[in-house]
Amino acid sequence: MGLFSREHEQLSDERLMELVVKGDERAFGTVYDRYHGRLLNYFHRMLWHDREQARDMLQDLFTKLAQRPTSYDPGRPFQTWVFSVANNMCKNAYRHQGVVKAAALHLRLEPDRVDALDGIGVDHGHFRDRLGEELERLDPDHKATFVMRYHEDMAIKEIAAAFGCSEGTVKSRLFYTLKKLAERMKEFDPNALHHGKA
Repeated sequence: MGLFSREHEQLSDERLMELVVKGDERAFGTVYDRYHGRLLNYFHRMLWHDREQARDMLQDLFTKLAQRPTSYDPGRPFQTWVFSVANNMCKNAYRHQGVVKAAALHLRLEPDRVDALDGIGVDHGHFRDRLGEELERLDPDHKATFVMRYHEDMAIKEIAAAFGCSEGTVKSRLFYTLKKLAERMKEFDPNALHHGKA
């Protein structure tokens, strides 16, 4: 649990980080309170839904931030910076684990945002399992872009800043990913169903 402070709650992430650099423990607690849930979910989705590993990664990230708060670049919005750090940690984990094939079966996407992506009258459990398997086949950058956009509700601009790439690159990654998912998951395409091509 972070250390709660009403004044700190009003401050921007960036101002809080200035205070963290000066050794303000309550400011650090407020940053932790704001971000630990979202980052835990992000790690959980990116790391094969391994809750234990997600918690370890979260702890690592905040431990490093506590030990070296100056690693934060104040020229960048804190949210995009912290998600780019999280994304790099996931990439290192992928390299560590080798390719993720064996873990694909364990991936389970949360139901909350899947509605926006699936067809009508689809078995949600089956859809989430299939989507999870297909996401595992994407390269890490495409997968991370998809998760940031559709699970974290991050804007294209924020994702571009997190990756240090152009908004056009983010859009083309999303376009490519959605096209690939549509091709590989034809059984969920409502148009295909209407034309009798299940």
